[in-house]
Amino acid sequence: MLCLSKRSLSSLLLRSDVTAAVVSCSSLFPSLDGVGLRTLHSPAGNTVLSRNGHLCRSTERVLFSIFRRFSDASGDNTPPRLDRDFLAQLWVNDMKKLKEREKRYGKKASTKRRVDYHENAVYEQSSSSSHYEPTLQQPPVSQSMSGPLKPKTLDEAKIATLLARSNLLITRDIEWANLVLGFEQENRYAVVDVCYPEAPVGSIREQSHVIMRQLLRSRRPFVASITDALGNELFRVRRPFWWITSSIYAEIDGEEIGVVHRRWHLWRRIYDLYLGNEQFAVVENPGFWNWTFTVKDAEGEVLAQIDRDWRGFGFEILTDAGQYVIRFGKSDAAAKNGPAKMIEELLVKRPLTLSERAVVVALAISLDNDYFSRHGGWGIPFMAVGE
Repeated sequence: MLCLSKRSLSSLLLRSDVTAAVVSCSSLFPSLDGVGLRTLHSPAGNTVLSRNGHLCRSTERVLFSIFRRFSDASGDNTPPRLDRDFLAQLWVNDMKKLKEREKRYGKKASTKRRVDYHENAVYEQSSSSSHYEPTLQQPPVSQSMSGPLKPKTLDEAKIATLLARSNLLITRDIEWANLVLGFEQENRYAVVDVCYPEAPVGSIREQSHVIMRQLLRSRRPFVASITDALGNELFRVRRPFWWITSSIYAEIDGEEIGVVHRRWHLWRRIYDLYLGNEQFAVVENPGFWNWTFTVKDAEGEVLAQIDRDWRGFGFEILTDAGQYVIRFGKSDAAAKNGPAKMIEELLVKRPLTLSERAVVVALAISLDNDYFSRHGGWGIPFMAVGE
């Protein structure tokens, strides 16, 4: 068989008894079997022989194989006529399926890949598409929700997936506009469980007025939303404007559950923690360069601890991107995997309830704004200006 032209190849494809063609010509691909004769079988049972043509200057060839077969639902093996109307109908059906898939999964559905992630992703396959759609889930808790951690109300059941954990790592994002231009931005934090460090278990995002942020700086009023890994809001903290001492409130669905009041002292950092109208803990930090804030009860027993980590000279001098570790006690043995086994756990007198832990998270946000948000000049690049 000699080299075929484009028109001859098209005529060959439209025949109903031939579904394969072999074209021999000069190419960059060597012969696959070293033999100039090849046999192909069509659905009709006919045999097509191909031999290297005399017009080709070498024994190399390119093999074009087209296999396509059509049959109807009745089981009739007689192939339909590949006329213009049939091909047009086939193209219309393909376009309808493509539009339905784009409408359901988005235009980038065809480029999505399956990414395995421990236990935090579940993949569902649609009958009309071969692509896997990930559905993220909240990582499992590292402390069993029993005893003091058992939710007593619907509000506590709502926040249990985030706060029923032994250690929470809260990291503040870098504010590039504040670093370069001195423009105060909304604070954002990522919350990670050290027992499951593959992905955050939640996030914190401030909501405040842009003008108030530039004029009042760390004394500005704001509301911060605490969400889980799926973006569902669990509770909020509200911090009003303050002049001498600050206060921050923890709220669930608009209802106040606790408050943290800062007590004035010349150099010590003292905070009182309340659940409703009853005080359940106090923080008395000696001040200066001590970055450990221990939450104690009335008898002086340890209930929790907040550590402000050193992230490096560049982070501490030029940015406000601090990192805080909240320790609530021991984690379950089943949750200690990998690097979590090397973490030194805090010994506490009693585990805090879920509502009390929400107040401690509000305390960590208040500490970051009271003492560790001092950088970013008034429009002067890379200038650290205190109050």
